[in-house]
Amino acid sequence: MPIRTNRGRAAVYRRLWGWPLRSTAHLTVSLVVLAVLLIAAGVVVPKLVGEQPQRTGRAGEISVTPDDGKAGPPPNRASSGPLPTRLSEPRESPTSAPPNGDAMRVAEQFAAAWVNHPDGITNEQWLAGLKPFTTDEFLPTMSTVDPANIPATRVTGQPVPVNSLTSSLEAEVPTDGPKLSITVVSTNVGWRVSALDQAG
Repeated sequence: MPIRTNRGRAAVYRRLWGWPLRSTAHLTVSLVVLAVLLIAAGVVVPKLVGEQPQRTGRAGEISVTPDDGKAGPPPNRASSGPLPTRLSEPRESPTSAPPNGDAMRVAEQFAAAWVNHPDGITNEQWLAGLKPFTTDEFLPTMSTVDPANIPATRVTGQPVPVNSLTSSLEAEVPTDGPKLSITVVSTNVGWRVSALDQAG
């Protein structure tokens, strides 16, 4: 059985410490290993000894300790509230007003163009007669109408106001077919028809 002495251990230690100095390659390897160990220690040690967040009893929740009032201003919470509407002020309720003469004329002219569908007229030609009196939003609805199916050929009386407001007017126009209920609204280009109903 070998006898271990302090002199034998010292020889082993001298071999280990002397190994990096034996050649340039040994020294380079020793420096690389030392750098790797230092980097690993710099990453691992702070994680082991650093402050860990205090967790509550339920998983996934972290409790934050008070900061004695030294924290900065609270985060902006404007996004958590309701988004502002596009209108900065409430929209005014429509109010009654005497029938507007221009609105009444537009209703009459629209009705005259609506009943004007001689044999052979195309949908495009008929729509061209309605376009000057119709809103851009309502005109596509009228494009679905076949002029040959319109059960009226002429207007038989003057328009009669049914409901008149400051920004819109509803008038009834008699024809030799159904009575037309025409809604005219005020736009940035004047009064235009926005809806049409037929009464029996």
